[in-house]
Amino acid sequence: MLATLIIELSLALYAICRYKMTALTRLIILMLLALATFQLSEFHVCTGYGLKAEDWSRLGYVAITLLPPLGLHILHILAGRPKRKLIVGAYATMIGYVGFFLLYKPAFIGYQCTGNYVIFQIGARPALAYGIYYYGWLFSALYFGVKWANQLIKEGNKAYTRLQMVRAMVVGYLVFLVPTALANSISPATRRGIPSIMCGFAVLFALILTLYVLPRSSAIRIRGKTS
Repeated sequence: MLATLIIELSLALYAICRYKMTALTRLIILMLLALATFQLSEFHVCTGYGLKAEDWSRLGYVAITLLPPLGLHILHILAGRPKRKLIVGAYATMIGYVGFFLLYKPAFIGYQCTGNYVIFQIGARPALAYGIYYYGWLFSALYFGVKWANQLIKEGNKAYTRLQMVRAMVVGYLVFLVPTALANSISPATRRGIPSIMCGFAVLFALILTLYVLPRSSAIRIRGKTS
């Protein structure tokens, strides 16, 4: 957890110091900080430092709740697609779940620290609804990423850089979704720790965003808030 936290914070600081502050840069930095916050929360849930475990759990879930809408928004910018109602919907549902985790006291009913991951225990119905929210937006991003990549191929050389970055985003999603799915298939017991396992693999996604996507973003026109 600490190693992952240090990597993600280092990537965020590198992005802040190295790249011009565009809408894309800000979104990627926010995503890196959200990933790092989840690792920090996991560490403190297991060590008991500072806040109560319940409070760290809330902070961790708030952090990862930001990730699906941020990823979808980043894809919109990379593909050069105008902002759509889909993005507004993603952020609206995000706000709803952030409010739920912050304000609903019985949201978390327990936790468990294992050797490799943390199990956050929430009620069965909230867990099902949250899974639909989380995977729904993740797979929406994958769908649109593939769709827009195919459209960019047809645009030829003028869209080559955008195509590279959109493909990198799709690969980025797969590098944490596929290993998590494999781990769950091999050991079904790990399904209880999906958020923790997924965010552990997501450090690879963080590396792709910072070391592959951001360096190429200067070659495209970022349209700021209208992207």
